Amino acid sequence: TEHPSAPYLQGLKFRELGPMRGGRSCAVAGVPGKPNLFYFGATGGGVWKTTDGGRSWTNISDGYFGGSIGSIAVAPSDPNVLYVGGGEKTVRGNVSHGYGVWRSLDAGRTWHKAGLGDSRHISRIRIHPADPDIVYAAVMGDLYKPTPERGIYKTTDGGKNWKRILFAGEDAGAVDLCFDPTNPRILFASTWNVRRTPYSLSSGGKGSGLWKSTDSGETWTEITRNEGLPKDTVGIIGVAVSPQNPDRVWAIVESLEGGVFRSDNGGKTWRRTSADRNLRQRAWYYTRIYADPLDVDKVYVVNVAYHVSKDGGERFSSHYAPHGDHHDLWIAPEDPRRMIIGDDGGAQVTYDGGETWSTYHNQPTAQFYRVIADNHFPFRLYAAQQDNSTIRIQHRGWDGSIGEREWEETAGCECGHIAPKPDDPEIVFGGCYGGYIQRRDHRTGLDRVVSVWPDNPMGHGVEGMRYRFQWNFPLFFSPHDPKTLYTCSQVVHRSRDEGQSWEIISPDLTRNDSTKMGPSGGPITKDNTSVEYYCTIFAAAESPLEPGLLWTGSDDGLVWVRRGENGSWTNVTPKDLPPWAQINSLEPDPHQPGGCYIAATRYKSGDYTPYLYRTSDYGKTWTRITSGIEPSHFTRVIRSDPRHRGLLFAGTESGLYVSDNDGGSWRPFQQNLPIVPITDLTFKDGYLAVATQGRGLWILDDATPLHEWRSASAATKPFLYSPPDVWRVPGWGPSDPSGTGANHPAGLVARFHIPESAAKDTFEFLITEDDGTLVRRWTTHGGKKEETLKVKAGLNALQWDLSWPGVESFPGMILWWASLAGPQALPGDYRVSLIHRRDTISREFTVKPDPRIPLDTAALRQQFDFLGSVNGKVQEAHQAIADMRALRSQLKALLQIQPDTSSLDGLRDLAERTDSILLDIEGALYQTRNESPQDPLNFPIRLTNKLAHLNSLMRQGPYPPTVQALAVKAELEGEIDRHLARWAEIRDREVPELNRMVREGSVDVIRVPVRK
Repeated sequence: TEHPSAPYLQGLKFRELGPMRGGRSCAVAGVPGKPNLFYFGATGGGVWKTTDGGRSWTNISDGYFGGSIGSIAVAPSDPNVLYVGGGEKTVRGNVSHGYGVWRSLDAGRTWHKAGLGDSRHISRIRIHPADPDIVYAAVMGDLYKPTPERGIYKTTDGGKNWKRILFAGEDAGAVDLCFDPTNPRILFASTWNVRRTPYSLSSGGKGSGLWKSTDSGETWTEITRNEGLPKDTVGIIGVAVSPQNPDRVWAIVESLEGGVFRSDNGGKTWRRTSADRNLRQRAWYYTRIYADPLDVDKVYVVNVAYHVSKDGGERFSSHYAPHGDHHDLWIAPEDPRRMIIGDDGGAQVTYDGGETWSTYHNQPTAQFYRVIADNHFPFRLYAAQQDNSTIRIQHRGWDGSIGEREWEETAGCECGHIAPKPDDPEIVFGGCYGGYIQRRDHRTGLDRVVSVWPDNPMGHGVEGMRYRFQWNFPLFFSPHDPKTLYTCSQVVHRSRDEGQSWEIISPDLTRNDSTKMGPSGGPITKDNTSVEYYCTIFAAAESPLEPGLLWTGSDDGLVWVRRGENGSWTNVTPKDLPPWAQINSLEPDPHQPGGCYIAATRYKSGDYTPYLYRTSDYGKTWTRITSGIEPSHFTRVIRSDPRHRGLLFAGTESGLYVSDNDGGSWRPFQQNLPIVPITDLTFKDGYLAVATQGRGLWILDDATPLHEWRSASAATKPFLYSPPDVWRVPGWGPSDPSGTGANHPAGLVARFHIPESAAKDTFEFLITEDDGTLVRRWTTHGGKKEETLKVKAGLNALQWDLSWPGVESFPGMILWWASLAGPQALPGDYRVSLIHRRDTISREFTVKPDPRIPLDTAALRQQFDFLGSVNGKVQEAHQAIADMRALRSQLKALLQIQPDTSSLDGLRDLAERTDSILLDIEGALYQTRNESPQDPLNFPIRLTNKLAHLNSLMRQGPYPPTVQALAVKAELEGEIDRHLARWAEIRDREVPELNRMVREGSVDVIRVPVRK
């Protein structure tokens, strides 16, 4: 059922900031015979398509599905048929699931569900080479608990029905799958026992193995222990068959005796050809192998680098695409030099066998953990991009897009919290795994390491650590004291000298359970990166209302609070919160000191229930607030709008929710956001910034409709929302140019609601100064193009770029380096009014001066008056040209009359002389020979272009006109006035005479009305 707010919020959109820098991809595909067509799946970001060889990418899954993509396949017999399996195979600490199988019959333009909705992770899809309805899926299943939804599945009806045809147990799903390219009845598959918990990653054990079928998957034979393969415990296995020799089968096996293995008899016996650890390091994250389609001795293995052997797997050379950590590869069967690779930076394309690759700086698929804003103007957002760097990015730019010049790297690394100094945002602190804390001075570019305990823990479990710093440990400044910096391990640390020294201000605030603090990884390969460091403080914050009021939440399910500098710590964990929940975020209530909100999750324990709580009494009692959130949309973050009490936002694994009754009930607030995990939210100056895990950063520029929709719904007439104050700064937008983020709209965006009953009525929209002076006017009934107001039923928006009306153009006008724009509105108070029938609704707003420069009111007024005067004279000249052209068209008609008597000869003579003078005047004012944009290089510009050039020059920056600009203006206006005087003489003397002669000669020509 549609929520009552929907009609009042429809059309309220988030703006995509980017950055345009790809995140992890583990699924890629190309199309044989179509050299520019490729697809990739992002981990969290949906499905993407290029038709120009990777120069640009377009998302093709938005509006249908999202989440992580584990597999993509194109039907060999019909390239219009695509299958996509959700849920990535790269099971690192921020792994996300998918939403089953989706099918497209039109190359990704439209999609429909095609089953396996409970699969969670589908690592391979293979389509029968002759029948696009016969499809096989390798289902890994749930990563966090035993489930029967695992193994190899087959459909023969395009996904309507699926049959499980290989099952290795409730703990081992299928991870790789391939056909014998010469015989689709023969398949090879691998199964893998993999399990994540909040504190461990296990790869290998019972159920892990290699399998073969010779009857289209009806029966399978396990070949894991065939001669030559490892005899000890095995984990993940990748498998491939050579298209040139189907007896040659390749496998890369995780095992203590693992490596690359080759069979030359269809898998009966094997030989290890390479034990190089570069090919099998961190096996759970990689372990994929690919046979060259034309060269039987050439084989690829992907890992941190991608590795190529040309001698049957004996020796490998290492190579890199533009981003490391490679996960999937597709090789064109007709041209092996054409490939697409998926890695931790997205997808890249090569046409020369890897000598060169396309860029990944055109894919907005970044994964972020947290987001925070600074106090710079314009404020910047800070976030750590998984598998890349930290960034800070302006929320608005000075042109029409958000590109690379609007962002840069900052302190910390891929996983950390970031803390810009509140009173000096050029000083930034950033975290990284291992407890690493970096201080960066952006003025000098110098870095300093200020870690609490700079002991490198790499490769060790957490059990021996003095301080247990998680991969994503908190780091934040006090909202009351810009010199107080906090960070958290199992205790709270505080520094008041920018990290030169740290003090401990809490006891251990975790469960401190030693049974959950061992090394991660195994039983084959350890993987100690601090991702699985457990019994740590995972979220912490200080109240913005009460100094010294600190809240902490641990990843093992405890909430603590301390009131005041000398207060004691109290365990205030909600009594009905299940044990071992991860407190993923804390939000001290910005409206009442004793209030706090928490978002918790147990998804790493196989529990996908949302857990949100609020308290108003310092944690003595808690209320669970999840009504309306889908039961499987586990919660990552909750935030309170600091400008509107009771308005809450919750980020979940599957999208964004909103509540305007303090969590009493929730409703989806997806708007134009893709279906993607929402990892963090932050408010700044009325804006809501959104961090996603797979689609970068987004921002809502104005939440006013969320504040006022109830008032709009109570009104029976059109409703005008309160406009925000606006900054008088350069820039324009919004726009969505390819390859960049959308910029902040220029000036004012005024939003209003139109009832269905009034949608076809007439409306006027006015901008006036505080004293009532009209600045701009838009109407739905006539007027010039730039003044047209278009309305529709529901939420509407009108954008005013702060400019006063400019100079009118005329058809065919060509100017060189000139502006006809009106001057910018001066800082001050304004009023916006919506007029409907006899009703006028008005709201006030303020145009605020650029805070980066001292306000010089006199200088701004001088500039405003100068530009207005320039435009006034250019407008006067252009109007004269328009009038002269209208007169000349009438003179042309007169000159075409064939006189019956000599009495009209005088009329013709006067018309010819007048036309010649008008042509001369116009030519002096404007270069009539310019017909194309660069013609002015050949035909010199004239007076109006020169004067309009001053408008272009003197509007650059908030400065008064220079003395020389005033002199040039006076000179040009003097010349223009001289020619306008000639025109006035024609208008006042020759035109009346022409009209008299027309009347006396009874000539049927319409007389020209001429303005004075």
